[in-house]
Amino acid sequence: MGGCLFILSSDTTQNYLTNSKSDVISTNRRHRHFSTTFAFFIKETILRFTEFNFHPNLLEGIEASNYETATPVQEQVIPPIMEGRDVIASAQTGTGKTAAFLLPVMNRLLANHVDGKVGALIIVPTRELAIQISQHIEGLSYFTHLSSIAIYGGNDAQNYVAEKKALQMGADIIVCTPGRMIAHLNMGYVNMKGLQFLVLDEADRMLDMGFQDDINKIIAVLSAERQTLLFSATMPDKIRQLARRILKNPVEINIAISKPPEKIIQKAFVVYEQQKLPLIKMLLKQTPYKNALVFCSRKQTVKQLTRELKQGGLNVEEIHSDLEQAQREDVLSKFTSGRIPVLVATDILSRGIDIDTIDVVINYDVPGDGEDYVHRIGRTARAEADGAAFTLVGEKEQNKFAAIEKLLEKEVPKAEVPKELGPGPSYHPRIRTGSSGPQRKFHRSSQDRRRR
Repeated sequence: MGGCLFILSSDTTQNYLTNSKSDVISTNRRHRHFSTTFAFFIKETILRFTEFNFHPNLLEGIEASNYETATPVQEQVIPPIMEGRDVIASAQTGTGKTAAFLLPVMNRLLANHVDGKVGALIIVPTRELAIQISQHIEGLSYFTHLSSIAIYGGNDAQNYVAEKKALQMGADIIVCTPGRMIAHLNMGYVNMKGLQFLVLDEADRMLDMGFQDDINKIIAVLSAERQTLLFSATMPDKIRQLARRILKNPVEINIAISKPPEKIIQKAFVVYEQQKLPLIKMLLKQTPYKNALVFCSRKQTVKQLTRELKQGGLNVEEIHSDLEQAQREDVLSKFTSGRIPVLVATDILSRGIDIDTIDVVINYDVPGDGEDYVHRIGRTARAEADGAAFTLVGEKEQNKFAAIEKLLEKEVPKAEVPKELGPGPSYHPRIRTGSSGPQRKFHRSSQDRRRR
């Protein structure tokens, strides 16, 4: 079994390394005002969830959810959270980080339940992710008394009343999007006194979407006597600045860099723009799959491509920000159950769903940056499954794709365009692969966010 790299604060290394049951070599150094110890695993011993001393009722939910052994991020995140430490963690998509923070938070709330108070506030960037985490909570908490609610925009008046009640009267766990929480805060009835946990999930994504001011406003009304957990796929300067403001002597954990899992088969088709539509039809008709997820950067492209694929005889639906929330949930339910085998979506789903049966991801266009690429194709090959990711690289998108290859530190194999479509262009981008990737851009304009 291969080794892995993780980072822990120097004064906690001994406690958490003994829990990991691994041989380590460690050295200390300072990094951006965090005192950290780099520990290199020589071997791994996989922990079972029964070894974390969780509450018996929580263990029932874990067993019912078919969880047996912890992933590396779970092994390293769970112990410090259970001991009351703040945590800043960077983990690759699909590593099990949701359970890594939910399980210890739920365990502590079972031991320290307070009626009429919000126990944990989890802030996420999208409605889809809020729903997914809420469903995760429901499964794990089935045999407990813990209550939870997802608070996000696009709901009807009845849901709004339920949200208001939870924020006034208390709920053990609230999962929310920043904008919706701000709407409630502005009404003056939100009661966060006694909050025990604040969790920021996909923090880099939230900053990327322009939610930094909203996050600051939410944090300003929370009690300082709380445990704060920050999870981010990447660790740019703005994330570290945020962490320095809101975390107290945090344990810093870094499980791998943000790259696609090796088991994903990646291929790129270098094509002319007019070749994309016939090529994707061929791929969807000739490639075996249970579920195929197609990504487009703009919702107008999603709509147009869905129409074309339906006219081509494919059973396909679309999901984007123009759909009502009930419509989105209905489409996702049909996709998850296999009634709809093909789903065309914007990047709103690149971090918003976790479906083990997605075995093919197709990028109809090249995403804006390398991190979006990683998260798009990370929707496949989840858990123990295999998966394939195909990217259609238009003639004008070659430089963007080369920048992604630079982040990946390797070239993605170029597949041959089917002969019946004619020859594609040569691949001659101006950016070549190298040792470091492009910098992620933050604070997209409001116009860009509306397009998604």
